[in-house]
Amino acid sequence: MTEYLIRRLLQSILVLFLVSVAAFGLMHAAPGGPTQMMISPGLSPETAAIQKHNLGLDKPVPTQYVIWLKNMLKGDMGYTFKNNVPVGDVIWPAVKNTLVLMSFSWVLSLIIAIPWGIYNSTREYGLSDQTANFVTYIGFAMPTFWFGIILQEFFSLKLDWLPLSDMYSMDKQGNIGNLFMHLILPSTVLVLVNLAGYVKYSRSSMLEVLEQDYIRTARAKGVPERKVIFRHALRNALIPIITVLGMDLANLVAGAALTENVFNWPGMGRLFVDMARSREYSVLMAITMITAVAVVLGNLIADILYKLVDPRVQIGRKGGKA
Repeated sequence: MTEYLIRRLLQSILVLFLVSVAAFGLMHAAPGGPTQMMISPGLSPETAAIQKHNLGLDKPVPTQYVIWLKNMLKGDMGYTFKNNVPVGDVIWPAVKNTLVLMSFSWVLSLIIAIPWGIYNSTREYGLSDQTANFVTYIGFAMPTFWFGIILQEFFSLKLDWLPLSDMYSMDKQGNIGNLFMHLILPSTVLVLVNLAGYVKYSRSSMLEVLEQDYIRTARAKGVPERKVIFRHALRNALIPIITVLGMDLANLVAGAALTENVFNWPGMGRLFVDMARSREYSVLMAITMITAVAVVLGNLIADILYKLVDPRVQIGRKGGKA
């Protein structure tokens, strides 16, 4: 296990380095730049050159990358071009807000989806299973921004039951009840999207396990069906589900750009869109790297959970899991 963790740590460092190089190169290769957003068209070339020098944008791109990497390793994510504000002061509040929305939606999705998928695997093609298939089709096919707008139109504008957007109402910052009311609509959109995948994966995984010989043997020995499902089948069925959940852990930090923009939620998804419009390279790079770290950690946590769920899994062996 220790050898595996060390090997994965080294691999993760390499992956993060390659992600940083690719992201930095792509952002600087994109048309335009922060100077186009900040410098007026009538500015003289000499003044524009001075402004670029002050921003450090007159250096070669490899030199800019080395400077950025050194600062990032020290915990300095840089400053915004427009307001000269530390990037951390911009990002960390957005991370906190995204964690509130995504964690609430994610936990609610798991509470509904996994028991529902397990139940449907024991009653294949029943009414509940058909309903889950219908929800799955809607979740995969329906554009999230359109669904969010429909919810706003009906529950906020017509019925006036729920807030239209934002995280808090005016003068109610920090009010838990007010936060909960603002969470209902965006989390409904995210839960529908998550249900589409989680119910399908949990049902398919359980069906595959229930067809195994050892399950037939347990039933032939007269083991109660409840014990067969939750003690014998569920543990093995959880391994593919853990893989999906590990990949989705990154979304807890990265947020959902479309949903956050539709509901004006001040999280990472909306921040990324706003910073992309402003061509704030330092903020975009910081968001990209935070998301990459979350993806790496999610995969590592999933591998460790394999071992906890099924002790037979040998994740420390060369060649992967046994």
